[in-house]
Amino acid sequence: MSLALTIGYRFSRAKKRNKMVSFISVSSMIGIAVGVAVIIIGLSAMNGFERELQQRVLSVVSHAEMEGVNAPIEQWPLIIEQATEHPQVIAGAPYVRLTGLVEKGATMKALEIRGIDAQLEPQVSSIFSFVDKKGQKAFLPGQRQMILGKGIADTIGAKVGDFVTLLIPQAGESQKVTAPKRIRVQVAGLLTLNGQIDHSLALLPLQDAQEYAGLASGVTGISLKTSSVLESQNIVREAGQQVSAYVYLRSWQQKFGYLYRDIQMVRTIMYLVMVLVIGVACFNIVSTLMMAVKDRAADIAILRTMGANDRLIKRIFISQGLFSGVLGSVIGSVLGVLVASNLTALIRGLETLVGHQFLSGDIYFVDFLPSQLMFSDVIVVSATAIALSLCATWYPASRAAKVLPAAVLSGH
Repeated sequence: MSLALTIGYRFSRAKKRNKMVSFISVSSMIGIAVGVAVIIIGLSAMNGFERELQQRVLSVVSHAEMEGVNAPIEQWPLIIEQATEHPQVIAGAPYVRLTGLVEKGATMKALEIRGIDAQLEPQVSSIFSFVDKKGQKAFLPGQRQMILGKGIADTIGAKVGDFVTLLIPQAGESQKVTAPKRIRVQVAGLLTLNGQIDHSLALLPLQDAQEYAGLASGVTGISLKTSSVLESQNIVREAGQQVSAYVYLRSWQQKFGYLYRDIQMVRTIMYLVMVLVIGVACFNIVSTLMMAVKDRAADIAILRTMGANDRLIKRIFISQGLFSGVLGSVIGSVLGVLVASNLTALIRGLETLVGHQFLSGDIYFVDFLPSQLMFSDVIVVSATAIALSLCATWYPASRAAKVLPAAVLSGH
């Protein structure tokens, strides 16, 4: 094997008589390197999106919810106690959900207002970790203050300390249209998630939201935190059978499940593209080796007359083809790792350069391109490229082993 590697390496490094062989060899190596780098970068981006989905969206959004049917839930402490009896329900917290408008000057923005309990909410979500310290301290009932999503604040031009007006629709007993309730509140802090939630959510203390909605001591529903995020749909269904109230059951998958499914689908497509892109590049290895066999026919004949058997000849050309595959994989892996490790900063720099933001926070769940490099992906992609390169060398190596020394040396 060492002899085959030595000869194969010399064949690869030697100045070839046929320049076309050299060109195709270099192009195949570049093709493999580019394919490996692009796939590593793409997979890292998918890993980054999945990480942000779990650490930003799913850390803020309830894993599951129980919501009252046509009426508020009055005995919500009892419902929480009954729901948490399920072994996979970790905690519960009440909430009041309202929809309305926020107004500042002549600018208005539709938003979802969520009333939460500052003591119980941290048990089911980490939403306060995305609120500035001043806003957390000021989040007290009866102070006419609210925490506003940063995207909403930017849209209406509001800052911390500014006063805004909430317009909340009132449910009348008749079919007549009633004027919305207007409430003057102060922006105590900003919710900064750098994504879609910033542009649609505002937080109020639970007691204030109950007062504005006219619910007295009732709540719209109960948020639940489960031990398994992906199984939350089944868990809330089982927990719903244990509670005494008639409630709607929903999980995060009904609102954000498409994000997780899209990420997994794109990841699968990336693996398919990886095989196709690297496979196309490996076809160049076949062409290179077929031309190299023809170009090195005299050398093969001399080796055969010196006692080289079919196995040695095959190994020589397999090792020659592997040099392109391995070198392309190494270069592509290094390039992919470097770009993937700095992808977020590179894209931000490009956005600054062109003056355009590629991911808008009011459309996508994050407003930047995340990246998380996993070395398992680097190993899988590199190993796939080398394996496909090895497969590409088999047929040309077999043809090389069939070269007849007498025919070559006699000129026939």
